Amino acid sequence: MAEKPRGRSGKVKSQILLESFFKDKTIFITGHTGFIGSWLSTWLHMLGSKVVGYALKPNTFPSMFETLSLDKKITSIFGDIRNKKLLDSYILESKPDIIIHLAAQPLVLSSYQNPVETIETNVMGTVNLLESVRKSSSVKVCINFTSDKCYDNRNLDYPYHENDPLGGHDPYSASKASSEIVTASYRKSFFGSDSAVNLASVRAGNVIGGGDWAENRIVPDVIRDLSVNKSAQVRNPDSIRPWQHVLEPISGLLWLSVKMWNEPNRFNEAWNFGPNSTMTVKELVNEIIRYWGSGSWVNSQANLKHEAKLLKLDCSKAKISLGWSPVYDVKKTIAETVAWYRNYKENNADIYDFTARQIMDYSETAKLTGLPWASTP
Repeated sequence: MAEKPRGRSGKVKSQILLESFFKDKTIFITGHTGFIGSWLSTWLHMLGSKVVGYALKPNTFPSMFETLSLDKKITSIFGDIRNKKLLDSYILESKPDIIIHLAAQPLVLSSYQNPVETIETNVMGTVNLLESVRKSSSVKVCINFTSDKCYDNRNLDYPYHENDPLGGHDPYSASKASSEIVTASYRKSFFGSDSAVNLASVRAGNVIGGGDWAENRIVPDVIRDLSVNKSAQVRNPDSIRPWQHVLEPISGLLWLSVKMWNEPNRFNEAWNFGPNSTMTVKELVNEIIRYWGSGSWVNSQANLKHEAKLLKLDCSKAKISLGWSPVYDVKKTIAETVAWYRNYKENNADIYDFTARQIMDYSETAKLTGLPWASTP
């Protein structure tokens, strides 16, 4: 039996408006064993949702999914998003109210090494998921989580907004642009105003937070080096990115789900969720070292592949139409991220309770800020 959701002291705590909506709803998450999927599954578990996850087994050690013992808190299914028949069977069996599609090959450098697998997973995986939704009689909301790298990045000092051209230099970016095109096509072809399904996509900035252990991703790479008193190896230190805490796009996902459910056909579009500011890679690393308390970094130029030097997002659409805004600035984002890894390394508290406390603190800050998703119903 799944455990009851716990707040900061191990007790069930009200989660304001979101709890009144998500409590007892069945949420099907593809990619639930990944970094973002684990945070999303935890938050929904705390909200009282029946979470059903479908994904490959975690491919990092440690993994946040296993660290939080999420297999004891949600229904977890191990399966490949490319296995259409298996995916169909579990979606039809679980009868979800909402589907959030996160399953992907998520790394730019890995896409150079495995372009076919990246495109099969990120493009045909989306097609398989949407075909399953077509067969379902229960799904009312489906959101495809893609990436800010879906845009045709011209390395200009320009924030991309949702109607800018899609594209991609590397296989990963191209696959995410293709996933967006597939989603828009299905929305126009099969999920129009006469359909019970509301379909949207979400494009998030560079997401950081505790529990990410992927290789060739700046924060976990730096944390691994700092943990063993090694100088962090940093590639592209002058690149600029829209860094944001993992809870920012997740709050956007949750609030968008509520809006799509309550006002059908109004929000079935693409949405950017990103921070208010950007920071260079070297500035990010210097802040991580400052909060960690010690360490250094060196510029690593080994085996560099093309990666965008500058990327910004325009999130004014979400701010105006959804009332969503980021809760944390970049320094608070880094502080919360380093605090998670510090707690994990030093075993200061149960890591699930610590993670739940970070979610609760984020929600409380959003409430004080006056964001609508954090209000009392």
